Amino acid sequence: MYLDHNATTPVDPRVADAMLPHLTDFFGIPSSSHPYAQAPRRALDEARAQVADLIGARAGEVVFTASGSEADLLALRGAVLASGRPRPHVITQVTEHTPPCWRHAVHWSAFTAPG
Repeated sequence: MYLDHNATTPVDPRVADAMLPHLTDFFGIPSSSHPYAQAPRRALDEARAQVADLIGARAGEVVFTASGSEADLLALRGAVLASGRPRPHVITQVTEHTPPCWRHAVHWSAFTAPG
């Protein structure tokens, strides 16, 4: 059974319903200081708290990203920074999620790509 829609996953109707007000009426950028940001900021904080409760984390530990590539790069960068070494050994594979992920792994690693 193939379960990966490869960037074509349909949006669950419940998610679309929950998002609709934020695509039409409450469209401010949550990190902005203007009044349009207040409702989106509250919604984002609530969503972060809900996800944190679901996975047993603190709300401050939940980070939303715009894509799988962004999530992969954030995780990779976090691992590199957490190592405490300027050029840690980063092991990955050439078939990594996206070429940018693989290239960043090589860039941040103590090793260079072959050939």
